[in-house]
Amino acid sequence: MEWAMTELLRNPDIMAKAKQELGETVGFGQSIEEKDIPRLPYSQTLLKETMRLHPTAPLLLPHRAEMDVEVCGYTIPKHTQVFMNAWAIARDPMYWDKPTQLIPERFRGNEVDFRGTNFSFIPFGSGRWICPGLTLAIRMLSLLLASLIHRFDWRLLDQMAPEDIDTSDKFGITMQKVIPLVAIPMVAAKA
Repeated sequence: MEWAMTELLRNPDIMAKAKQELGETVGFGQSIEEKDIPRLPYSQTLLKETMRLHPTAPLLLPHRAEMDVEVCGYTIPKHTQVFMNAWAIARDPMYWDKPTQLIPERFRGNEVDFRGTNFSFIPFGSGRWICPGLTLAIRMLSLLLASLIHRFDWRLLDQMAPEDIDTSDKFGITMQKVIPLVAIPMVAAKA
């Protein structure tokens, strides 16, 4: 959630599009309910794009080679532990145009989802090693993010400019911001 809010505050035009979609679909001043989430395609693409740029776990659970296998000209010996770097895959220019930029529209009109069927986008893993909390996580993140965007206008501290927000990450078991996001919520203005 912190990464989603960071990216939205760095990209006010994208925040405005998400806010507009929520206002038109749910109604200004109305509370968002779980049943509203499927009717918010831009918000869904925004969540996917945030997870592409900032996967929760940059290195997925290790796999073990059952037999000697050759992959892209490299021999992986039997019993080797293999770690998938979801962070690097999601930023690979071979798969993504402008891979370090937040562009939610890249997920519009395609079938790429969180289920791990497209190997260029695997923030929750894939196959039998996919995160068992995937469904709950997506529902909760979607509802929370939509509520934060819809209910509040956001301001940065001390007249900070959006481009000055630090996006350095701490690479570990989970992907965290080096400097936590600090933003001020204000009751959203009605359109």
